[in-house]
Amino acid sequence: MTRAMTRIAIAALTLLLGLPREAASQEAAAPLKLKELVTVTAEVVRIGDLIDTAGPIADVAVFRAPDLGQTGAVQVGRVVEALRTHDVTALDITGLTEVVVTRLSRTITGKDVEERIARALGGQHGYGEAKNLAVSFDREARTLHVEASATSDLLIARMNVEPRTGRFDVTFEIPGSAAARRLQLRFTGIATEMVDAATLTRAIGRGDTIRESDVTVERRPKTEAAGEAIGADDAIGLSAKRALRPGQVLRAADLMKTDVIARHEAVTIVYEAPGVLLTVRGKALEAGAVGDLVNVMNIQSNRTVQAAVSGPGQVVVTATTPRVASAVAPENRRRRAQ
Repeated sequence: MTRAMTRIAIAALTLLLGLPREAASQEAAAPLKLKELVTVTAEVVRIGDLIDTAGPIADVAVFRAPDLGQTGAVQVGRVVEALRTHDVTALDITGLTEVVVTRLSRTITGKDVEERIARALGGQHGYGEAKNLAVSFDREARTLHVEASATSDLLIARMNVEPRTGRFDVTFEIPGSAAARRLQLRFTGIATEMVDAATLTRAIGRGDTIRESDVTVERRPKTEAAGEAIGADDAIGLSAKRALRPGQVLRAADLMKTDVIARHEAVTIVYEAPGVLLTVRGKALEAGAVGDLVNVMNIQSNRTVQAAVSGPGQVVVTATTPRVASAVAPENRRRRAQ
């Protein structure tokens, strides 16, 4: 039988029995399928949320919806009874024991609030970029739920900041959200600017040499790394001037070059000049690291010279302008001859 013929038969049955057209249609049509999983955005659950083909009664409310972002279950018997009061009786509830209803929402997490405050402070009140700001709250910022339709950004209604301490007091609002007006959208805490800093992974004794495994890079408050903070690569190979604790931010003032020559140590003195390379035995009169200028004694001549430390047990004396006989003026030679 075609759809057209079916409609004609229903109309005829309606006239013969004196039934309303809607009732006759419902009796002749297949049972309506009740949903097992329902999602809503409003404060109430309507017939159209429970049944796809509810028709003119789709907007009729039958239950209160769960709170924003929450899920609740309703026993099938209660749903059937509620729908029966609206003349919905032909229901297919095969295999169902309950209807699960979820009310959709927009969630606002503590992380969302942190990022919004950082964006508000970035480049302001003496702070640097927002990405380098760490925000901590006086009380835990719990996850908030507002209407799914409230997509506007968190707007700052009021903000007070103490640049010296980093303390803030911020109140937000969300345009178009009735739920937001009932929420606590005031947040207080501290914003701290962070930087990458070289720190120690273990305790270092005075005079110990910093190895690659001794240093790591951590995000630390800018105030901790203020002054002469030193990079991780620059710290490797240097020695501690004093005992250093694990986790301590490394500063140039804490470190020194590692001595490769000790005082009174026997050394090789290398004399370098254009076309000339000589080596003699010597003795260091002071300790030094690579690149340091130290006084050394030429054992053969007992003369003290200043040399650059080039490595363990070796120093270099470089003559950049060698003295040769032709460099002496004729008149000076005559004076010397006289």
